[in-house]
Formats: sequence, structure tokens, C-alpha cells
Amino acid sequence: MNYETINCAIVDHVLTMTLNRPDHLNAFTVEMADELVHAFQSASDNDAVRVIVVTGAGRAFCAGMDLAANADNVFGLNEALAPTMRDMDERLHDPEIVSGVRDTGGRVTLAIFDCAKPVIAAVNGAAVGVGATMTLAMDIRLASEHARFGFVFGKIGIVPDACSSWFLPKIVGLAKALKWTYSGEILDAKAALDGGLVEEIVPAERLLARAYDLARVMVTERSPASTALIRQMMYRNSGMPHPLHAHKVESLAMFHVSQRDGREGVASFIAKRPPQFSEPASAVKQFNVWWD
Repeated sequence: MNYETINCAIVDHVLTMTLNRPDHLNAFTVEMADELVHAFQSASDNDAVRVIVVTGAGRAFCAGMDLAANADNVFGLNEALAPTMRDMDERLHDPEIVSGVRDTGGRVTLAIFDCAKPVIAAVNGAAVGVGATMTLAMDIRLASEHARFGFVFGKIGIVPDACSSWFLPKIVGLAKALKWTYSGEILDAKAALDGGLVEEIVPAERLLARAYDLARVMVTERSPASTALIRQMMYRNSGMPHPLHAHKVESLAMFHVSQRDGREGVASFIAKRPPQFSEPASAVKQFNVWWD
């Protein structure tokens, strides 16, 4: 599909998604949200895609919501509605609620969360507001020395978006998440690294190459099905109140994968040869019922 605000290209099983509004510092719009949701859902179902790399065109990653994009409500929300939590519980997928109430950044991060493929953020420049929070649902965050992060919602009288009140405390701890969202301070790459938000700082000219190095390992040396299960197990089991649920899921997962790519993995280890994994990530869809 051709998109207006993002570019997508698949090379050697790696899908690169590039936020592509460079003249606007890749500022986020409702259209970009819709396109990202579609792109992640499509990639999740596409066995030609094994890893996703997300970056920004030009000098920014994403400068946050485009505050000049909508004259009525900049977030694209329908102020004629009077939504309640009951509406959110019972009508979450009702088009009126989807387009008029639901946070656009949250729709994106939920699509990332549900994706079967690992996601690497290559943050090349400013990542502010939703530009920062959308990366929290991505698995590995790499930053160039030009990267800047800002959870600036309080500065304009709004609240954190993109499910960041769930993701950010898990990544950096509750105290730091509160400090960063209360203050709205702009974090340079070193502060983000020291705070545990990013994994590495990479020279700008090497940023995508480093992301592709990480992706290549997952493409050539890992089972897509195993990786898909690991991703969902880590995210979902870590939110459970007791480790017993993790034990149940791990037991079932091990039972299934040990007879499939796990058998090939053991055989290749014994034979001292590269593994030839064959089970696609789509094969694990049947296991989603474990978390229902």
C-alpha cells in the first residue's frame, strides 16, 4: 500500500518504516496514526517481514503532534461527544469512539504491542511527545548523538499518551517516569541512555547500519515463531499478578516449539551447523488465546 506520511520498504526480511514528513519534522497527524496502525498490522501478518526498523526522514524522528493540523481539535477528537469509561469498555471499536475519542498514539502503540515481529527504533533526532511515547512499545531503542526525547505533555496542559503510563514505568521505573513527565525536560541522548530509555548511542552515520546489524541476527539466526512467542510472553506475562500464569504459558509454548523449530535448533547445535528454521511467526496466532 502507498502511504502519504510514512515510507515502507522490505529488504532481506527487514521492513523499514520511515516517518516521512521531513518538512514538518515528521510531526504526528491523525493520518499518520492510521497509516502506522495499518502498516504494523500488515507487517504482523506478512511472513516476508521478520523484523521492523522505525526511523525518521530528515533531521527529526518525530517532533510530536502537529499542533496546526486541525483547527477544531488538534488531536482529531469529537468534542460533541461525552464519553465515559463504560463507552470505552463496551464501544471501544465503535467507529464513533475510534475516530472521536480514542487517543491516536495509543492506537499506534497497541498495534505495535500486538505485532508478531520485533521492532527496533532508530531515533535519529528529536522525539518529543508522541514521538517519544510511540517508541516505548518498540523492543530496542537506538539513539544517534542528535536524538532528543521529551515527555512534554504537562507543558501544554495535557496528559501522557500512547499507553505511556503503562510502558514508561516498566522501562525506566516509576520514579523516573514521574520526574520526566512532571518536568517535561528535554533529554539528550546521554540522559536517555543513563535513564535506561535507550540501549545504545550510535554515531548518526552508523545508526541505521547498527539497527540492521541487530535485525540481521534475528532474521538469519532465530526462529520467527520462537521470536514472536518470546515477544508476547515478555510483554504479557510481565503484567500478570503471579508467576504461575507465566509457568502455564511457558510450559505450553515449550511443548509446542520443542517439536518444531526447537527440534531443528537442537539438531543444528549438535551437528555444529547453522539452523534452518522454517516455522513462520504467523504459526503462533493460535496461541493468543492463552492471554484471553
